[in-house]
Amino acid sequence: MGMLGKIVGGTIGFAMAGPLGAIAGAALGHAFDSNAQTVYIDERARLSAGEEAQFTFFVAAFSMLAKLAKADGQVSREEIDAVEKFMIYDLNLNPESRSLATNIFHTAIESPDNFDDFATQFYSQFREQYQMLDLMIDMLFRVSVADGALSPSEEKLILSAVRIFNFDDEKYRRFKSKYIQDVEKYYAILGCNSNDSNEHIKKQYRNLVSDYHPDKIASKGLPEEFTKFANDKFREIQEAYETIKKERNIR
Repeated sequence: MGMLGKIVGGTIGFAMAGPLGAIAGAALGHAFDSNAQTVYIDERARLSAGEEAQFTFFVAAFSMLAKLAKADGQVSREEIDAVEKFMIYDLNLNPESRSLATNIFHTAIESPDNFDDFATQFYSQFREQYQMLDLMIDMLFRVSVADGALSPSEEKLILSAVRIFNFDDEKYRRFKSKYIQDVEKYYAILGCNSNDSNEHIKKQYRNLVSDYHPDKIASKGLPEEFTKFANDKFREIQEAYETIKKERNIR
């Protein structure tokens, strides 16, 4: 049974601090201690440290998406559809896991905590694992542009996450150009510019293939339900390099 199966089945106990703990407790309908800011389910058995990290990622993802959807003041049907499609097609969540994700999403929409609160707690958990930070920004962009446009209010929140994650302007530009501009898309995926040398592009490609190899990502604390999304990113890196190789006739 995977981490979410244990959570949904209520067979384990876990503790999660801060605003994400409040969201988890409310979404699951379990007791929440507002003073300690920790949620408890069952003390008979507990999630491992790795599983708790995975659950933090899961709660943070749908909490941040909720605040992103509400960025313009209201959550549209199109935005909800985009999140649901992300659950089904990008993450392959089963019905029980989708129900939990939906509960987290709607709980976070009404939460008094804001996007930055969730992003800050997420960063504190994964600050040493930049692949997790990359995947979160990538996910926020993917859902934001699902309706065909990135609104100013959505971009403002994504920029806030970029600052909290300590990413520089150049890295943000590369993220954005991947989704907004086709011309630089493949270079942006590799974290390169079109005027970079072939050797630099090769080196960057090799580094990314190593860093985002599915086996390495799996060891970083990514929930197994997000594995398809991470694997898609790995294939995206490979496809981008193959496209640039053909364009430049790189051997």
